[in-house]
Amino acid sequence: MTQTRAAPPGASRGPARVRVRLRGAVQGVGMRPFVHRLATELGLSGFVRNGAGGVVIEAEGDRLQDFLARLDTDHPSLARIDGLQVEFLAPDGGHGFAIAGSTGGAVATRIIADAATCEACLRDLFDPGSRFFRYPFVNCTQCGPRYTITRRLPYDRPQTAMAGFALCADCARDYADPANRRFHAEPIACPACGPRLSRDITAIATALHDGQIVALKGIGGFHLLCDARNERVVAELRRRKAREAKPFAVMVADDGVLDRIATPTKAERTLAGSVARPIVLMDARTGVLAPSVAPRLRRVGAMLAYAPVHHLLFDALPPGTALVATSANPGGEPLVVENGEAATRLGGIADLIVTHDRPIAVRADDSVAQIVAGLPTLLRRARGFVPDPVPLPSDGPCTLALGGHLKATVTLTRGAEAFVSQHVGDLDTAETIRFYRETIDHLTRILGVRPEAVACDLHPDYRSSQMAEAFGRPVIRVQHHAAHIAAVAAEHGVAAPVLGLALDGHGLGDDGGAWGGELMVVDRAAWRRIGGLDTLALPGGDRAAREPWRMGVAALHALGRGAEATARFPAQKLAGPLAARLGAGRVAEATSSLGRLFDAAAALLGVRTVQDYEGQAAMELEALVDAPRVLAGGWTWRDGRLSFLPLLAALAENKADGASLFHGTLIDGLAALAVRGATQTGIRVVCLGGGCVMNRVLAEGLIAALSAQGLTPLLPRAVPANDGGLSLGQAVMARADLVGGNPIVVAGRCP
Repeated sequence: MTQTRAAPPGASRGPARVRVRLRGAVQGVGMRPFVHRLATELGLSGFVRNGAGGVVIEAEGDRLQDFLARLDTDHPSLARIDGLQVEFLAPDGGHGFAIAGSTGGAVATRIIADAATCEACLRDLFDPGSRFFRYPFVNCTQCGPRYTITRRLPYDRPQTAMAGFALCADCARDYADPANRRFHAEPIACPACGPRLSRDITAIATALHDGQIVALKGIGGFHLLCDARNERVVAELRRRKAREAKPFAVMVADDGVLDRIATPTKAERTLAGSVARPIVLMDARTGVLAPSVAPRLRRVGAMLAYAPVHHLLFDALPPGTALVATSANPGGEPLVVENGEAATRLGGIADLIVTHDRPIAVRADDSVAQIVAGLPTLLRRARGFVPDPVPLPSDGPCTLALGGHLKATVTLTRGAEAFVSQHVGDLDTAETIRFYRETIDHLTRILGVRPEAVACDLHPDYRSSQMAEAFGRPVIRVQHHAAHIAAVAAEHGVAAPVLGLALDGHGLGDDGGAWGGELMVVDRAAWRRIGGLDTLALPGGDRAAREPWRMGVAALHALGRGAEATARFPAQKLAGPLAARLGAGRVAEATSSLGRLFDAAAALLGVRTVQDYEGQAAMELEALVDAPRVLAGGWTWRDGRLSFLPLLAALAENKADGASLFHGTLIDGLAALAVRGATQTGIRVVCLGGGCVMNRVLAEGLIAALSAQGLTPLLPRAVPANDGGLSLGQAVMARADLVGGNPIVVAGRCP
């Protein structure tokens, strides 16, 4: 937190008056009622109000030093004060302390993320003597929806999705009572005046208990719910949703039930119970959940109930119930949020659709996280974390970055902050593109800024790249893997040059090639590639990512064993002809992608030859690892690049413990590549970016191996390592380019 003060005029004895400006996450968190109570307790006069720039306080009295100190130390738990400016004024002799009306002006504050139901509201929810008894929308200043109901700032009820709900006399009294924890809680409501569910809790619980699928409208969109222990209904949900194997998340009521379905570590339990309530990957207990919940995987994504309706639902279900709770979106389209579209888009999936009449201003999926090397790491950033900004080392021009094509997000910079949007998804459908545009419009409106430039990927076929031209601003195209590394450096506040291991499935190189396993130096707007993985043929281009057997054939060809393709992949009629084409030199495209190397290994080991979802082969391969093991001589240098052909040859010969051997040798070789780069450049910080470092075995192995060599490895934590974090890297590189970067080689700068 920054703190600046102007010197007081004259002597400091006796009553004085100050104007205090608070910046940061200071609206929607109970800051004004807190300030009111504190000032009243200390006998101060004055006022507090929301403004476009944050919270403004004028306070007068003898105990201003106590007041300022406690503002910093005792503020509400959801608040984050990034700046506290104090200006001394002449006393005016006023009496009493008030909460004044909000002011307008240029927006410089921000709203906070949605917060799980607090303990005090849970007590109200189950207290027969409370007027909030069993009310599924109970909230206070310390919990409930924030970002998903906010249309614009300042954060006042008329600016939110609660604008249409007039306060009843009881809620109005609570709202106006400084002693009440709902004092100026903008989403306050009760059964007499607030939103209502379309069906009662008993009917919903009965449907779930009877093995039906329920679409339930929540905070950021609809969930599809069913009994997670009932294989018949989970398999039916897969069939109706056309989602063959991608794992489902599971929701439980509390820690006790969590222990029945999984074996969470202390860190995983803490993360799952945090106010953000993300889905957390943890080891599943064998034979408890339906096999179709997470086929062929060792871990399950589990989350705790976070909204009042969830708590009511679990209270009405048998003890120990676990529910599949997956995003309600058919066929990869965005999350359903409107009541009308729920009927049309979910009618063929859900047996029962439950709506409510509070609008959702912003769609937001559940966030997904895991613990890596003892610390939380986001895999999907959405509800509970958005719109918390990434601090930047300095001010700069406002830049909009549009991300990639898959797992798209956008980033908007304002001053010394970068705001990364919630997960949008793959830009393959008209609905997702509409959501993408909604996200850009909302983020721009709520931050009150107009971008000076637009950043996008080099790839001309990405929908995001094509849209960049439509903004009428200078377009800065940023190389995919450099953006991955820049995102990691930005998150960790590193402004100096860094080494980067960019490890993913695909990204267009500046030579037009398919990259994905690169060692780079990134310095502000500049980058250069100094090493990486040796290439394999990429038969079928993008189809190879969906059909790992193609990479298996490519690996056999590289080993001089293409004649074995038909026998090794008998279910694939094209395996033999493809090997023949490779042998005749008729497949020109090649890739350095680590993601495709994972696919090759999975195919050779018989783990996965065709993928039902992105990353399935790698995830199933990771699930087979007991302890990484290094194959001596499993990698070598080939024309200065790292080759794993010896490892692939060993996997083709012997499948026993192949997953452990693959991961261990991969870690060993990649660490050697980074050490070579550090020796060459003198740079000791290594950023690990790209979707492959979401593999926990690989990430933890690289962290340990690089640390043992005296290097400092940095892993993405606050934004995803995959393309969900790409927009952040684009934004910081483009912004640096606008203000004048420090190029290492001119050819490596953003075009």
